[in-house]
Amino acid sequence: MDHPTVLVISDDVEFSRSITTRWQMERHVPTFTLLSGDLWPRSIDNFAVAIVGPLRREVLSVVLEPLHSTQQPLFCICQDASTAQLVRERWPRTSVLRCDENWLNVLIPAAGEAVLRAAAEARARSSEEACATLERQAMLGRYMLEMRHGLNNALTSLLGNSDLLLIEPGSLSAQARAQIETIRNMTLRIHEVLQRFSSIEKEMTVVAQQVERDSGKYRVAAAAGD
Repeated sequence: MDHPTVLVISDDVEFSRSITTRWQMERHVPTFTLLSGDLWPRSIDNFAVAIVGPLRREVLSVVLEPLHSTQQPLFCICQDASTAQLVRERWPRTSVLRCDENWLNVLIPAAGEAVLRAAAEARARSSEEACATLERQAMLGRYMLEMRHGLNNALTSLLGNSDLLLIEPGSLSAQARAQIETIRNMTLRIHEVLQRFSSIEKEMTVVAQQVERDSGKYRVAAAAGD
């Protein structure tokens, strides 16, 4: 969720306009998806916060039920006390506000914080997924490095036997000789790949040592500054 979306559902066009206009005064302005109760698609995803405004009583349940089942923050602005009580009882996860003269000044900061929190959580999930991927790749890399010795022994055997076969003139047909040469050449290519692994490991070790030295210098400098 690089740019969070606020979902606004209301039968009152002025309600939606008031929210978007007021939010322009804030430092962080999200993207808005504006829907009426009649156009509500029953299910929608990829939004950070949902705000439900004045709706007909028969539409209220259709809109709030699927929204309440998500994990996203949900705000409902009610025009009367009976509707507010109904929403609190049936959909307790919903933050309910009465539509008084101060409702925008209460809603926008609260919804804005919810948007920022949702964006932070999305970034955290993305970082966790990236870390998990890197850990799997690191595990595979460590395994390949650990297997180098055994692979090199197997490659040495392949190269030695193929060379022995190739140095005996007339013992092989032209087709068999070509096949053995192919095996030998592919073995050499695999050996080159393993050598590159060793080179990368050495390069990474040097980089890690340099980072450690730089960190040590920074700690010494910071301690001297104190």
